[in-house]
Amino acid sequence: MSAGAPGAGAPAAAGRTTRVLLVDDDALVRAGLTMMLGAFDDIEVVGAVTDGTEVASAVNTHGPDVVLMDIRMPGLDGLSATESLRRRPDAPQVIVLTTFDTDEHVLRALRAGAGGFLLKHTPPREIADAVRRVAAGEPMMSPEVLRKMIGMVSGADPGRDRARTALARLSPGENDVARLIAEGRTNHEIATELLMSTATVKAYVSRIFTKLSLTNRVQIALLVHDAR
Repeated sequence: MSAGAPGAGAPAAAGRTTRVLLVDDDALVRAGLTMMLGAFDDIEVVGAVTDGTEVASAVNTHGPDVVLMDIRMPGLDGLSATESLRRRPDAPQVIVLTTFDTDEHVLRALRAGAGGFLLKHTPPREIADAVRRVAAGEPMMSPEVLRKMIGMVSGADPGRDRARTALARLSPGENDVARLIAEGRTNHEIATELLMSTATVKAYVSRIFTKLSLTNRVQIALLVHDAR
């Protein structure tokens, strides 16, 4: 992967640097990601480990905002590590970055709470943008993965009743916000669509997380699609 120009891309909010932990058993991938992300002034790679078994300790040590997680590793795989990590009350966001995009991998990663799922051939600038967006609570997926996810959930109905029961706990306003999240809208776009402030949208999103015991917007989107 070739890096963009130093400082390229949107700056972090209020000059804040997004801290990233790399989890990949391939030394060349780790080196490439470190070099590529290091080209952006608002992103810092604070650590790198080679297996899912090392993630919890590395998160405790480095306090990352985002973990870039491979799937296949010799010890604990990245999906199991994501499931374990996202159960923590102080969990960082996770982006699964892999060469594998099977239905099982995509759905399991997203249901585990990953905020993004990217393929390793994703251009460097898009990976950096995904890190920023996921750190800010916005989901990010490769176009191929998004199409795959929509295809999977559009034809699946075993969980439809469960999803509809869950969404019935939301107020009409919260349901409107959830529906637009499922369409991939940002907080600003939702605010414009529903004629409310961005702060109000954020409050709605927080209430949805609490009511439905979810941890990120991707899980909201999956629930809305399951209910259809």
